[in-house]
Amino acid sequence: MKRFFEIARVGAAAALLIVSIIFAGSALMKIQVVDGAMYLQMSKSSKTAVQSVSAARGQIVDANGKPLVENRASYNIVINSSFFPDDYEAQNKVILKLTRLLSEDGLEWIDTIPITKETPYEYTKDEDSADVKRIFSKLRLASYATAQNCIDALTDMYKIPEDWTDAEKRAVAGIRYQMILADFSSSNDYVLIKDVPIETAMKVRELNYILDGAGVSEDAVRVYESGDIFPHGIGYVGPIYAEEYAVLKQNGYLISDTVGKAGIEKAMEPYLAGKRGEKEITVTSDGAVSEKITREAVPGSTVMLTIDSDFQARLQKMLGDFIGSLADGTLTKTDYDFTDCSSGAIVVENVKTGAIIGMATWPNYDINDLINDYSSVLSAKGQPLYNRAADGLYRPGSVMKTVTATAALSENVITPTDTFNCHRTYNFLDIVVNCTGSHGNINVITALEKSCNIFFYQVVQQLGLDKLLEYETAYGLGTDMGLEINSSRGYLACPDTFADLGLEWTVGQVLQAAIGQSEVGVTPLQMCVLASTIANRGVRYKPYLVDSIWDYNRTERISKTEPTVAATVDAPETVFDTVIEGMKRAAKNTTSSVFYPENAQAAYISQFSLEPLPYPAAIKTGTPQASNKATQNSTVVGFYPADDPEIAFSVVIENGEYSKYLVRKIIDAYYGYESENVDLGNGTFKNTVITK
Repeated sequence: MKRFFEIARVGAAAALLIVSIIFAGSALMKIQVVDGAMYLQMSKSSKTAVQSVSAARGQIVDANGKPLVENRASYNIVINSSFFPDDYEAQNKVILKLTRLLSEDGLEWIDTIPITKETPYEYTKDEDSADVKRIFSKLRLASYATAQNCIDALTDMYKIPEDWTDAEKRAVAGIRYQMILADFSSSNDYVLIKDVPIETAMKVRELNYILDGAGVSEDAVRVYESGDIFPHGIGYVGPIYAEEYAVLKQNGYLISDTVGKAGIEKAMEPYLAGKRGEKEITVTSDGAVSEKITREAVPGSTVMLTIDSDFQARLQKMLGDFIGSLADGTLTKTDYDFTDCSSGAIVVENVKTGAIIGMATWPNYDINDLINDYSSVLSAKGQPLYNRAADGLYRPGSVMKTVTATAALSENVITPTDTFNCHRTYNFLDIVVNCTGSHGNINVITALEKSCNIFFYQVVQQLGLDKLLEYETAYGLGTDMGLEINSSRGYLACPDTFADLGLEWTVGQVLQAAIGQSEVGVTPLQMCVLASTIANRGVRYKPYLVDSIWDYNRTERISKTEPTVAATVDAPETVFDTVIEGMKRAAKNTTSSVFYPENAQAAYISQFSLEPLPYPAAIKTGTPQASNKATQNSTVVGFYPADDPEIAFSVVIENGEYSKYLVRKIIDAYYGYESENVDLGNGTFKNTVITK
């Protein structure tokens, strides 16, 4: 009996095993055979693609860390090749749906094909332009192809339905062409539109089930909160043009990226750009989307400038106000008309390092206006885009006498006590030249103080042009300053310059070269460096705008700009003592700080006097004839304090006068001095300085 139960138990276990095997086999058969097609489709419909992640562009801050350029989060509508339908018909439908969605939200997608959007189609640019020629090349069309031929070619190439409206066909054809330019591929998403409202971005995400391949990527947009502060130096960013892409693509850029176009934005591009990251996007069969960062994006570095934005703002305002006061007659003598005065520049440099702490140009502009309406800023009166401080070329006028004096003293052509006679006119060969006054027998110090032309006419005859050019070059005039942003090299008065200009050189030009006339063109930046070099007694520092490079959040400094000696003016110490003494005396003659209260103009001018300053200043003025004009400009260079210099400066006023009156304003703004009029008790008032 016991044996019987053992046999029955084994039989039951075997039967259970057989049933289990049969059940498992049936399930496996169902998975492999019955439901195999379904699971195969599920595995095919679940896709993973790699998408690049934009890196935040580095910030630009002033010398005190105050942000000048920041970023804000934005959203782009993109098309990812991995999720885009395989056939043109389905692709076109997705593109059309996207254009309708964007149009409903009042948005315009990127469309740079130079063809009108309405029929009859025409080129929007000259047929010989690079953009039109690029169409012929990309679409393999003959050079005589019409705009209609181009749209037709795109329609045929991408099978855009003929029964669609002209507007629909043109919209899709334009995007198809942009995809060609953008190298749209599995490794390169196509950016349809940038910086859309978050509401639009959400619509695209919600409709991804009917917009195969369409998605949203996060980006950063430049924000210029104070776009009118130092715009010429900061510059701006813009899209990558097709002609630039061939080179930039080798450095990892996508054609949808933005890149620095001017100023610091362009000069510091390698530091500001950052490094893009990557993320994996997976879309399962049920439409669920998951993302995983596989390589973190590295934001660009923060660039700290030498510019003090508050000081810069004061420079810009004082320059604009001063030019306005000349133009409206506030500072005009009865026999002068400065209504054409509308532009100028100021540069201020740290004497001890070469750092530029202020660089103002007038007229000024706002970077935001430039971005939003480039053509209006470009065509504005006075050419506000022109960086007069670094690019403007001017005759320095009598400012050049400091160089002539340095050269003559260093080469022992004169001593500090040697005199020449000035009686207003001077005969040189068959040329009669004039001076601003009759100064009698004067030495070099008085000649600098009084700005006597005839003294320097006689000096340069003994010095010679070659020596004058040697010292001008040592001071940095007519040379490349090596500034981070674009700056003009300029030119000096010499036979070679005249030959380049198609002019005839005459021996009388040597006289004019000695006083900063003739065909000489130097920048306000170079004039400021000249003043700084005198202040440093012959040591010329390379000017610079970038103080340091930091990580994005400014927690770690990456590099620091160290002062660099660009050249030296080889002259004895006593030479600079003499030149500086002449400049100090010139500063005392700026104007009187004493005035009668009933004389409104005298009271106005007294605020420009250098007399009340706590320390002596050193300046040299000039009133050069404007190149190719019958009018004059006004120039001044200098440094302060004269005996222990901290700042050097230069000012150029076009078609105007009295640039020296801005010296007091510059010094007050830098040191925080304030003016006060004190009653002297005898019917006069005296302008004084209150130091903080």
